[in-house]
Amino acid sequence: MAQGVQGWPAGYGGVMLQGFYWDSFDDSQWTVLEKKADDFAGCFDLVWVPQSGKAAASKSMGYDPLYYFNQNSSFGTEAELRSMIKTFKAKGIGTIADVVINHHGTNSGWFGFPAEAYKGVTYQHRSTDVCANDDNGKAAVEARRIGVQLSPNDDEGEGWDGMRDLDHKQANVQKIVKAYENYLLNDLGYAGFRYDMVKGFAGSHIGDYNAAANVKYSVGEYWDGNANTVKSWIDATGKKSAAFDFAFRYTVRDAVNADDWRKLAGASGLTVEDGKYRQYAVTFVENHDMQYRSASEPQDPIRRDTLAANAYLLAMPGTPCVFYAHYLAYPKEIKAMIAARKLAGVTNTSSYLPYRSSKDYYANTVEGTNGKLLVVVGKGANGLSVSPGRYAKLLSGYHYAYYLAREAETPWADKASGTYETEDLKVKLTAVSAHADARLVYTTNGTTPTAGSTQVASDTEITIPEGETTLKVALLVNGVVGKVITRSYKVKRPVPFTPQTIRVYVNADKVGWNSYVNYHSWGGTHKGTAWPGDRVTTAETKDGKKWYYKDYTLNNADDYVNFVFCIGTAATASDNQTLDVERVKKTSYFEISSTKENGKFTLTDKTAAMGIDNVQAGRNVADSAYYTLSGQRLSARPVQRGIYIHAGRKIVVR
Repeated sequence: MAQGVQGWPAGYGGVMLQGFYWDSFDDSQWTVLEKKADDFAGCFDLVWVPQSGKAAASKSMGYDPLYYFNQNSSFGTEAELRSMIKTFKAKGIGTIADVVINHHGTNSGWFGFPAEAYKGVTYQHRSTDVCANDDNGKAAVEARRIGVQLSPNDDEGEGWDGMRDLDHKQANVQKIVKAYENYLLNDLGYAGFRYDMVKGFAGSHIGDYNAAANVKYSVGEYWDGNANTVKSWIDATGKKSAAFDFAFRYTVRDAVNADDWRKLAGASGLTVEDGKYRQYAVTFVENHDMQYRSASEPQDPIRRDTLAANAYLLAMPGTPCVFYAHYLAYPKEIKAMIAARKLAGVTNTSSYLPYRSSKDYYANTVEGTNGKLLVVVGKGANGLSVSPGRYAKLLSGYHYAYYLAREAETPWADKASGTYETEDLKVKLTAVSAHADARLVYTTNGTTPTAGSTQVASDTEITIPEGETTLKVALLVNGVVGKVITRSYKVKRPVPFTPQTIRVYVNADKVGWNSYVNYHSWGGTHKGTAWPGDRVTTAETKDGKKWYYKDYTLNNADDYVNFVFCIGTAATASDNQTLDVERVKKTSYFEISSTKENGKFTLTDKTAAMGIDNVQAGRNVADSAYYTLSGQRLSARPVQRGIYIHAGRKIVVR
């Protein structure tokens, strides 16, 4: 057994990003995440990505695992996965694998697990690897019917009826898991594991697997709001794994949703333990299982004050895990919070003390290795009187504020490194110092500031020009240059956007919705109607099919619309609905299939087949030509606007 496996490093100052949300098939493609490496660098130290093996469903978040060594998933190919992991590593970012080993899918009947070969060894689960009481006894009934044996052992934990629950007491299961984890770490290049549904089997197995892998970062999804139960699971692993701090999450949710910030004072969880379990606490405020998905799957989201929730998360001990949907909504604010956390030197084992609280706000002081960070959250956060002689304000925003004790003796720049689309970027420089006459010196060419560099008073706002700038700022006290911080900015002028109208078509012939279709839509700047949505009867006939349609206006370049199509009333539509269609940004055609996935009708995107990839009006119109459906020019020969056929495909030139 490997020595020194500690589950999670003590005194760790890193921050993790959950690099996906539910059905984030576009935003979490390996190629998309890889392009964000520069944006993540210096901010996120770890990125937890979706389960990367080939799943049972053709489009899947990965929680229906089928293959371990086939790494071609709904998020990209194995080659793309390897490239992303390699790029992240080069930027100082570790990639955390989503390890789903509680259950396993089959591709032939109840017990027909696929065989996989890796480095000359064949790995395959057998019927005897399935828990004796799997699926509430249904697996045993099927095993008797076809004449095979199950494991003699019942499930050690909670069962899941969706797939075969594995018995981790079996030597074959252990051999496969250990080979799989070795492959993840030492072949693909992952930095650690996030274990799914660890309530399904004994925690001792996680300790065994982690010791065999000698993994540095491990966190288990022990979904329980009782901190003592989670601590018992950590103990069961031999303290060879951290755990998500669900009690912390529920406390923040309750304070936010009740609009009563005093609830944070009664917090429980791994984070509040006096140093004993903070090392093993991975804190969060929302994830893919809790976010709002649709009216029929509202889940358990934080309904307001997302920024305040994240401000509290990112100031507290434990290792914070930021939810991707929150980061996409507020990237600059969250990056600035992380920069403040790292400036103060807050770690997973930092101590903290309550400062003040009321229904309208809550404040803590957290002891970082570089200084004391004061976090205030709630609608009264920016009205709280904080002594300017003791604390310097670093950040403030909607219902949150950060302060740093002046003894830290450090400069601060309120914009984190990154790319900004703006006419000019304003950055406030602050001298966090107990010396009233402290000033700042800075350079914008990457050189280290000296006493002779440009000098400004504390809280001076400077302008960063268009292009790439490396800003270095130093504290200046009595003519002596002190601590230096660095920011790297890329400033781009925003691209003008003209609001545009898109049309979303749906054909429902295969499900017999002949008189109307409800469009339940949300997302972007679109404010959707309540479930089951807008009753749409307007339709066009194209290629012999009836296409219902509705128009939407996109108001900015990042705008989009999400959809669920259904029929019926609010009470009945949940039984007659499609899967979600996300991030629609152009005129599109969808055909509803008669097949279902998880009780919902699947859809086929028919946009390309209908020839509507549209050469946009105003783009090369004077030099119109044949275009492919992706807009690539086929010929320089001018043609009139209209619909053409090329290689059997319909092409639109406008």
